[in-house]
Amino acid sequence: MPQKKSKKKKTPTDDPNSRVVCRNRRARHNYEILDQVNCGIELLGSEVKSIRNNKISIEEAYARVDNNEVWLLNSDIAEYPQATMYNHERRRRRKLLLHRREIQKFAESGEQNGLTLIPLSVFISRGYIKVKLGLCRGRRVHDKRENLKKQAHEREMRAAMKPR
Repeated sequence: MPQKKSKKKKTPTDDPNSRVVCRNRRARHNYEILDQVNCGIELLGSEVKSIRNNKISIEEAYARVDNNEVWLLNSDIAEYPQATMYNHERRRRRKLLLHRREIQKFAESGEQNGLTLIPLSVFISRGYIKVKLGLCRGRRVHDKRENLKKQAHEREMRAAMKPR
């Protein structure tokens, strides 16, 4: 009798088409993240190839809402060398793909005092390139210091609790 082969469910870590390409570490330090949303991004072919080669930087990037559309500004995607004359501009505006309800929610929140839309990470999910967008409030210097002290204290507590 032939044996049945058990099918394993694919987890996101098993899929080669699902991975984090770029993280914005400075955002977590400079901003307090109030809300997050995953959204798609409208790209050209040479941009997709470049992102798959990890040639993207979102350190200085931010998002704006214009005419009920969300745009990613100042993200730097390196040119793809094999694209020759069909290459893209490095720092062009890129449209983020969100549902209308999400755009309205973020637009209302973003217009409040001191709130900014910051890209937190760029990742590939099931072959599609996505951006994790965060609604953030800027931290002041004393808030950053308190946060660093708190993290150091928690790290010391974990080290003390760990068996030797």
